[in-house]
Amino acid sequence: MEDNTGMNIHKNTRLTPHRRQAVWRAYTQDKATVTSLSRQYQVSRVTIYRILKAARLQLLTPQKSTNNRFKQAKYGIKRLAKVEKAIEEKLKKQAKRYNKSYPGEMVHFDTKRLPLLQNQKATDQRDCLFAAIDDYSREPYAAILPDRTAASAAKFLLRDVIDCCQYTIECAYFDNGMEYRGNASHPFVVACVQNNIGQKFTRIARPQTNGKAERAIRTLMEMRHDKLPFKDSEHW
Repeated sequence: MEDNTGMNIHKNTRLTPHRRQAVWRAYTQDKATVTSLSRQYQVSRVTIYRILKAARLQLLTPQKSTNNRFKQAKYGIKRLAKVEKAIEEKLKKQAKRYNKSYPGEMVHFDTKRLPLLQNQKATDQRDCLFAAIDDYSREPYAAILPDRTAASAAKFLLRDVIDCCQYTIECAYFDNGMEYRGNASHPFVVACVQNNIGQKFTRIARPQTNGKAERAIRTLMEMRHDKLPFKDSEHW
Protein backbone atom coordinates (compact mmCIF):
# COMPACT_ATOMS: atom_id res chain seq x y z
CA MET A 1 0.00 0.00 0.00
CA GLU A 2 1.38 3.43 -0.91
CA ASP A 3 0.26 6.40 1.18
CA ASN A 4 -0.02 9.89 -0.31
CA THR A 5 3.14 10.74 1.60
CA GLY A 6 5.01 8.65 -0.93
CA MET A 7 5.92 5.83 1.51
CA ASN A 8 5.12 2.15 1.04
CA ILE A 9 3.21 1.15 4.19
CA HIS A 10 1.53 -2.10 5.13
CA LYS A 11 -2.20 -1.59 5.60
CA ASN A 12 -2.25 -3.51 8.91
CA THR A 13 0.59 -1.54 10.52
CA ARG A 14 -0.26 -0.73 14.17
CA LEU A 15 1.22 1.43 16.89
CA THR A 16 1.78 0.50 20.51
CA PRO A 17 -0.53 2.05 23.15
CA HIS A 18 2.29 4.36 24.24
CA ARG A 19 2.80 5.66 20.68
CA ARG A 20 -0.95 6.13 20.20
CA GLN A 21 -1.02 8.34 23.26
CA ALA A 22 1.95 10.26 21.85
CA VAL A 23 0.11 10.77 18.55
CA TRP A 24 -2.90 12.22 20.36
CA ARG A 25 -0.75 14.57 22.48
CA ALA A 26 1.16 15.76 19.41
CA TYR A 27 -2.10 16.42 17.52
CA THR A 28 -3.89 18.25 20.36
CA GLN A 29 -1.00 19.99 22.15
CA ASP A 30 1.66 20.50 19.48
CA LYS A 31 -0.87 21.05 16.65
CA ALA A 32 0.87 18.45 14.47
CA THR A 33 -0.85 17.59 11.19
CA VAL A 34 -2.08 14.17 10.19
CA THR A 35 0.45 14.08 7.35
CA SER A 36 3.40 14.90 9.60
CA LEU A 37 2.30 12.30 12.16
CA SER A 38 1.90 9.71 9.42
CA ARG A 39 5.42 10.44 8.20
CA GLN A 40 6.89 10.50 11.73
CA TYR A 41 5.43 7.17 12.85
CA GLN A 42 5.57 5.57 9.41
CA VAL A 43 1.91 4.62 9.27
CA SER A 44 -0.85 5.54 6.88
CA ARG A 45 -3.03 8.61 7.29
CA VAL A 46 -5.99 6.24 7.76
CA THR A 47 -4.25 4.79 10.81
CA ILE A 48 -3.67 8.25 12.27
CA TYR A 49 -7.34 9.15 11.75
CA ARG A 50 -8.40 5.95 13.52
CA ILE A 51 -6.11 6.78 16.47
CA LEU A 52 -7.55 10.29 16.74
CA LYS A 53 -11.10 8.97 16.59
CA ALA A 54 -10.38 6.42 19.30
CA ALA A 55 -8.81 9.15 21.44
CA ARG A 56 -11.89 11.35 21.12
CA LEU A 57 -14.01 8.41 22.26
CA GLN A 58 -11.59 7.83 25.16
CA LEU A 59 -10.71 4.38 23.90
CA LEU A 60 -6.95 4.76 24.26
CA THR A 61 -7.07 4.24 28.02
CA PRO A 62 -7.24 0.65 29.33
CA GLN A 63 -10.84 -0.52 29.49
CA LYS A 64 -12.34 -2.86 32.01
CA SER A 65 -13.82 -5.98 30.51
CA THR A 66 -17.58 -5.97 30.09
CA ASN A 67 -17.60 -9.61 29.10
CA ASN A 68 -19.60 -11.23 31.89
CA ARG A 69 -18.67 -14.71 30.77
CA PHE A 70 -14.99 -13.80 31.05
CA LYS A 71 -15.55 -12.31 34.50
CA GLN A 72 -17.36 -15.44 35.66
CA ALA A 73 -14.62 -17.68 34.31
CA LYS A 74 -11.94 -15.55 35.98
CA TYR A 75 -13.77 -15.69 39.30
CA GLY A 76 -14.31 -19.43 38.92
CA ILE A 77 -10.61 -20.03 38.33
CA LYS A 78 -9.67 -18.03 41.43
CA ARG A 79 -12.28 -19.84 43.50
CA LEU A 80 -11.09 -23.22 42.23
CA ALA A 81 -7.50 -22.34 43.15
CA LYS A 82 -8.59 -21.51 46.72
CA VAL A 83 -10.55 -24.76 47.04
CA GLU A 84 -7.63 -26.79 45.71
CA LYS A 85 -5.27 -25.10 48.18
CA ALA A 86 -7.64 -25.80 51.09
CA ILE A 87 -7.93 -29.48 50.09
CA GLU A 88 -4.15 -29.74 49.79
CA GLU A 89 -3.64 -28.28 53.28
CA LYS A 90 -6.26 -30.64 54.73
CA LEU A 91 -4.60 -33.66 53.15
CA LYS A 92 -1.22 -32.57 54.51
CA LYS A 93 -2.64 -32.37 58.02
CA GLN A 94 -4.29 -35.78 57.69
CA ALA A 95 -1.05 -37.28 56.42
CA LYS A 96 0.82 -36.03 59.51
CA ARG A 97 -1.87 -37.27 61.91
CA TYR A 98 -1.64 -40.84 63.17
CA ASN A 99 -3.65 -42.98 65.55
CA LYS A 100 -2.96 -46.31 67.17
CA SER A 101 -5.29 -49.25 66.59
CA TYR A 102 -6.51 -50.06 70.11
CA PRO A 103 -6.41 -48.73 73.72
CA GLY A 104 -3.11 -49.25 75.51
CA GLU A 105 -1.05 -49.72 72.38
CA MET A 106 0.74 -46.47 73.28
CA VAL A 107 0.30 -43.95 76.09
CA HIS A 108 1.96 -40.53 75.86
CA PHE A 109 3.56 -38.96 78.96
CA ASP A 110 4.65 -35.41 79.70
CA THR A 111 5.54 -33.18 82.68
CA LYS A 112 5.22 -29.46 83.39
CA ARG A 113 6.59 -27.48 86.30
CA LEU A 114 3.74 -25.37 87.70
CA PRO A 115 4.00 -21.62 88.39
CA LEU A 116 4.22 -20.46 91.98
CA LEU A 117 1.02 -19.79 93.86
CA GLN A 118 0.24 -16.36 95.28
CA ASN A 119 1.31 -17.34 98.79
CA GLN A 120 4.57 -18.99 97.67
CA LYS A 121 8.07 -17.50 97.57
CA ALA A 122 10.48 -17.72 94.66
CA THR A 123 12.69 -20.05 96.71
CA ASP A 124 9.85 -22.48 97.44
CA GLN A 125 9.74 -25.80 95.62
CA ARG A 126 7.32 -25.78 92.68
CA ASP A 127 4.83 -28.58 92.14
CA CYS A 128 4.86 -30.52 88.89
CA LEU A 129 1.97 -31.62 86.72
CA PHE A 130 2.30 -35.14 85.30
CA ALA A 131 -0.04 -36.02 82.46
CA ALA A 132 -0.63 -39.07 80.28
CA ILE A 133 -3.05 -39.72 77.43
CA ASP A 134 -3.91 -42.88 75.54
CA ASP A 135 -3.15 -42.53 71.83
CA TYR A 136 -6.23 -44.41 70.64
CA SER A 137 -9.02 -43.46 73.07
CA ARG A 138 -7.59 -40.06 74.17
CA GLU A 139 -8.36 -41.03 77.76
CA PRO A 140 -6.34 -38.67 79.99
CA TYR A 141 -4.62 -39.19 83.33
CA ALA A 142 -3.09 -36.46 85.48
CA ALA A 143 -1.63 -35.81 88.92
CA ILE A 144 0.23 -33.06 90.77
CA LEU A 145 3.38 -34.21 92.53
CA PRO A 146 5.86 -32.23 94.65
CA ASP A 147 8.86 -32.58 92.30
CA ARG A 148 10.03 -33.66 88.87
CA THR A 149 12.07 -36.67 89.87
CA ALA A 150 12.20 -40.22 88.56
CA ALA A 151 10.53 -41.38 91.79
CA SER A 152 7.57 -39.05 91.18
CA ALA A 153 7.32 -40.22 87.56
CA ALA A 154 7.26 -43.85 88.70
CA LYS A 155 4.63 -43.05 91.35
CA PHE A 156 2.48 -41.35 88.72
CA LEU A 157 2.76 -44.35 86.37
CA LEU A 158 1.87 -46.94 89.03
CA ARG A 159 -0.71 -45.06 91.10
CA ASP A 160 -2.40 -42.67 88.69
CA VAL A 161 -2.16 -44.51 85.36
CA ILE A 162 -1.83 -48.29 85.72
CA ASP A 163 -4.10 -48.57 88.77
CA CYS A 164 -6.78 -46.45 87.08
CA CYS A 165 -6.45 -47.89 83.59
CA GLN A 166 -8.99 -50.47 82.37
CA TYR A 167 -6.67 -51.92 79.70
CA THR A 168 -3.14 -53.22 79.44
CA ILE A 169 -0.53 -50.63 78.55
CA GLU A 170 1.94 -51.95 76.00
CA CYS A 171 4.12 -48.92 75.37
CA ALA A 172 4.93 -45.60 77.06
CA TYR A 173 6.01 -42.68 74.91
CA PHE A 174 7.75 -39.65 76.40
CA ASP A 175 10.47 -37.06 75.89
CA ASN A 176 14.07 -37.36 77.01
CA GLY A 177 13.52 -35.82 80.45
CA MET A 178 15.55 -37.23 83.34
CA GLU A 179 12.37 -38.25 85.15
CA TYR A 180 11.61 -40.77 82.38
CA ARG A 181 14.93 -41.90 80.96
CA GLY A 182 17.83 -43.59 82.71
CA ASN A 183 19.71 -46.82 83.41
CA ALA A 184 18.34 -50.14 84.60
CA SER A 185 17.99 -48.89 88.19
CA HIS A 186 16.03 -45.79 87.19
CA PRO A 187 12.69 -45.89 89.15
CA PHE A 188 10.50 -45.14 86.12
CA VAL A 189 12.39 -47.63 83.94
CA VAL A 190 12.03 -50.25 86.67
CA ALA A 191 8.27 -49.61 86.90
CA CYS A 192 7.94 -50.05 83.12
CA VAL A 193 9.95 -53.29 83.10
CA GLN A 194 7.97 -54.76 86.01
CA ASN A 195 4.70 -54.09 84.16
CA ASN A 196 5.94 -55.25 80.74
CA ILE A 197 5.62 -51.73 79.28
CA GLY A 198 7.85 -50.88 76.37
CA GLN A 199 9.49 -47.46 76.18
CA LYS A 200 9.83 -45.09 73.24
CA PHE A 201 11.33 -41.62 73.23
CA THR A 202 10.73 -38.50 71.16
CA ARG A 203 13.43 -37.24 68.85
CA ILE A 204 15.89 -34.92 70.58
CA ALA A 205 14.86 -31.25 70.38
CA ARG A 206 11.54 -32.23 68.73
CA PRO A 207 8.89 -31.96 71.50
CA GLN A 208 6.15 -31.64 68.85
CA THR A 209 6.47 -35.39 68.19
CA ASN A 210 4.83 -35.83 71.59
CA GLY A 211 2.04 -33.47 70.61
CA LYS A 212 -0.83 -35.42 72.20
CA ALA A 213 0.67 -35.16 75.68
CA GLU A 214 1.64 -31.53 75.06
CA ARG A 215 -1.98 -30.78 74.15
CA ALA A 216 -3.25 -32.54 77.29
CA ILE A 217 -0.93 -30.40 79.43
CA ARG A 218 -2.07 -27.25 77.66
CA THR A 219 -5.76 -28.09 78.18
CA LEU A 220 -5.23 -28.64 81.90
CA MET A 221 -3.29 -25.38 82.24
CA GLU A 222 -6.07 -23.48 80.46
CA MET A 223 -8.59 -24.94 82.90
CA ARG A 224 -6.35 -23.94 85.81
CA HIS A 225 -5.95 -20.34 84.68
CA ASP A 226 -9.18 -19.43 82.95
CA LYS A 227 -12.16 -21.69 83.37
CA LEU A 228 -12.48 -23.04 86.88
CA PRO A 229 -11.89 -21.27 90.23
CA PHE A 230 -9.29 -23.55 91.85
CA LYS A 231 -8.17 -22.46 95.31
CA ASP A 232 -4.79 -24.25 95.26
CA SER A 233 -2.92 -27.18 93.68
CA GLU A 234 -4.61 -29.72 95.96
CA HIS A 235 -8.06 -28.43 94.99
CA TRP A 236 -7.10 -28.53 91.33
